[in-house]
Amino acid sequence: MHKILLPVALPHTAPRVVHQTALLARHFHSEIILLHVVTPLSYPAGVLESGHDLTARDLHANIVKRAQQDLDQSLRLELEGITVRRLLLKGDPAREIVQTARDEQVNMIAMATHRHGVLYRFLLGSVAAKVLHHSECPLWTDTYLDQAPAGEFAIRNVLCAVDLSAHSQQTVSRAAQFAAEFGAQLTLVHITPSVEIYGPGGSEVLPEWKKTLVDSAAKELAKLQEDVGIHAEVIIESGDVLRALSRAAQHAKSDLLVIGHLPSGGHLGANGAGYAIIRDSHIPVLSL
Repeated sequence: MHKILLPVALPHTAPRVVHQTALLARHFHSEIILLHVVTPLSYPAGVLESGHDLTARDLHANIVKRAQQDLDQSLRLELEGITVRRLLLKGDPAREIVQTARDEQVNMIAMATHRHGVLYRFLLGSVAAKVLHHSECPLWTDTYLDQAPAGEFAIRNVLCAVDLSAHSQQTVSRAAQFAAEFGAQLTLVHITPSVEIYGPGGSEVLPEWKKTLVDSAAKELAKLQEDVGIHAEVIIESGDVLRALSRAAQHAKSDLLVIGHLPSGGHLGANGAGYAIIRDSHIPVLSL
């Protein structure tokens, strides 16, 4: 992992993601490209002062100058000892992040995502969602929080979500390599369709149906592990994917969730399921 792209929206720097990225960079001896994108709406406080008659060009120059100063001084303590290249660009943040990842051939993008509802995502969009949709680069995401992390972040338990698609072998193989790199325990989780039926008396689990689905998934997961050459713990859940993944993460005491994506469908997956997993996860998500 030679290069990690770390986009920041100054002055907000997402302390948790910065903390995690620093750990990864120190472990892999990576260069961090610290990227800030100036948008047309990036009006920093203090630029417009009473009595100053600024033209649009002057205003833009002040915005860029202030942004460059902020970028030059940001995260010096947090990224101490790491090779950091600071890059200031102008334009649409999502587009510039994706293009920079391609131009620089980075090995991973690390960024924060906000927990907004479906209405917000569809009406206003999200930089993280757009990057997830358009980037083919592995993505490390975590929920944005203002406060600094309570303690040192560590990767001890890795949970890998397996959908048993044609791309599962690659996802599991890379998750296993990542877990081995940190000496972490790897757990595989597969979510089957719901095994409940609903009627006048409420919901009811169909035991035979559940056994058939679980047995079939267990055989496929065993074959998958044999093909990859690993032996991992296995959790098979059913029903709502987000709730099932949350239960599995708690059960395995996971520090990191690894999910796969289709090359043609982006990291979001069908109907934005990938974004929902990333948005609602309480632990970092590595989308491969």
